Amino acid sequence: MEAVRLTTSSNFHLLNILVVRCFTSLKPLRRLSFPVSASAMESDASCNLVLYGKSSVETEIAKCLKNKNSLTLPDNTKVSLFLESEAKHLVKDDDSFNLSLFMNSIITHRFGRFLIWSPRLSSTHDVVSHNFSELPVGSVCVTDIQFKGRGRTKNVWESPKGCLMYSFTLEMEDGRVVPLIQYVVSLAVTEAVKDVCDKKGLPYIDVKIKWPNDLYLNGLKVGGILCTSTYRSKKFHVSVGVGLNVDNEQPTTCLNAVLKGMSPESTLLKREEILGAFFHKFEKFFDLFMDQGFKSLEELYYRTWLHSEQRVIVEEKGEEDQVVQNVVTIQGLTSSGYLLAIGDDNQMYELHPDGNSFDFFKGLVRRKI
Repeated sequence: MEAVRLTTSSNFHLLNILVVRCFTSLKPLRRLSFPVSASAMESDASCNLVLYGKSSVETEIAKCLKNKNSLTLPDNTKVSLFLESEAKHLVKDDDSFNLSLFMNSIITHRFGRFLIWSPRLSSTHDVVSHNFSELPVGSVCVTDIQFKGRGRTKNVWESPKGCLMYSFTLEMEDGRVVPLIQYVVSLAVTEAVKDVCDKKGLPYIDVKIKWPNDLYLNGLKVGGILCTSTYRSKKFHVSVGVGLNVDNEQPTTCLNAVLKGMSPESTLLKREEILGAFFHKFEKFFDLFMDQGFKSLEELYYRTWLHSEQRVIVEEKGEEDQVVQNVVTIQGLTSSGYLLAIGDDNQMYELHPDGNSFDFFKGLVRRKI
């Protein structure tokens, strides 16, 4: 799967009609990463990784990985491994990710029980994807600062403190449903935020999903999903990356800024709480997804996304290169994860990105179904 970076737009509004140009041929769906800001930085030559397990089983795995010095990173980056009990010198301030707070919130059976944390890291996605076979399935890597985003170009940017940045692993056998996992992850993020707000008695924060894998709040982008996979030993090794702007108002807004605007005296949301709630939601959603398919989650997904009944004008080249406009209305998702739409002629269409636009809604190719 190819990773694509989607530029953040600070003026996105859900329009009743979108004009879409699509003069190119059909190309596969691409995945997105979420760069929270765009300040380029040089890659460091070394990094520190802290290993922490929920139970004695995961703790033994952490000890084994440390003793064997098993984890590596691309570009010959030097990796130093520490157990949680050895890592107090790496916690520089109160803003650091609280490992114990997160681990105490975990009530899952598989996901999030093995944690890798770094105060500053090139990419959480590099850690889990590069070391997939060394890690137990469901492992998660979290960092406070990320300075090497994943994307289509070679640009480098930094995601600063205040952002919840993590990547985790999972395995799947049916390649036909692998592209849908990004929708399950997106839904789990939005439901996790609601869950934390409910438990803390906070005002409702309505994070929405912009297809295929961006997260929006009050019309501004606050997060996104990156999914990549490799096929090995008859299984897809899927690495999932999530970025969510919890406590940093740049470059758009963040959850806590919106929360303070709604209720200035409210307790703020914590990254550790949201991540714990995410894995609780995701594990339930993943099991439903694997047992019953995405249909079991569709109703909740459609209540959360931005696109129900959205009108799209698809511009296509007809005879003699004449531009023909066709109006379609989004109805939902097809079984393959693309947009399902109906034309004014009552013909059903599947809408694909043309692969050339940074905004999926500015490059759609339609196909009759």
